[in-house]
Amino acid sequence: MEIILKEDIIGLGFKNDIVNVKSGYGRNYLIPQGKGVIASPSAKKILAENLKQQAHKLAAQKAAAEEKAAQLADVALEIAAKVSATGQLYGSVGAAQVADELAKLGKEVDRKIITMKDAKKVGDYVALVHFHKEVTVELPVKVVAENAAELQAAAEAEAAIKAAADAKKAAAETEVAPEETEAEAEVAEEEAPAEA
Repeated sequence: MEIILKEDIIGLGFKNDIVNVKSGYGRNYLIPQGKGVIASPSAKKILAENLKQQAHKLAAQKAAAEEKAAQLADVALEIAAKVSATGQLYGSVGAAQVADELAKLGKEVDRKIITMKDAKKVGDYVALVHFHKEVTVELPVKVVAENAAELQAAAEAEAAIKAAADAKKAAAETEVAPEETEAEAEVAEEEAPAEA
């Protein structure tokens, strides 16, 4: 079913785009929510006329979007999150956290226009900011451990405990070894006269 979108829907299309969707999605969600209308021949003619009349307005919207995109050109985000000892995040980092970090930098961006695969581990990710259907900005996002010092201290303590246990085990083995050799020598002495 063809639908003319009345607003931007990330992952589907932008305002005034004609998209193909499943009938149930169009009739049960897009049309009742006012997010789209059926793309009948008359609706397409009206859309074409509106686009023709709004060409200068659309150009201005694109220019505004490009200006906003230019402000984010050199921005790289670093987001600190709590991490378990195995390197997994407690929760995840997504579009909402990216929007919050941008707000801290004084750049107000609606989280609805940001798409990012949820980060569940420490590492580097990319967030896409869709200002306009022709203007998208890639933001590098680095997720770091908020409690890195605690994790490092815990790892060092664990390594020290393991080293102490290994040393104790090695010491115990060296003490047992002489006793075993003495016992073997006694057994050998007892067996030797019996053979003669």
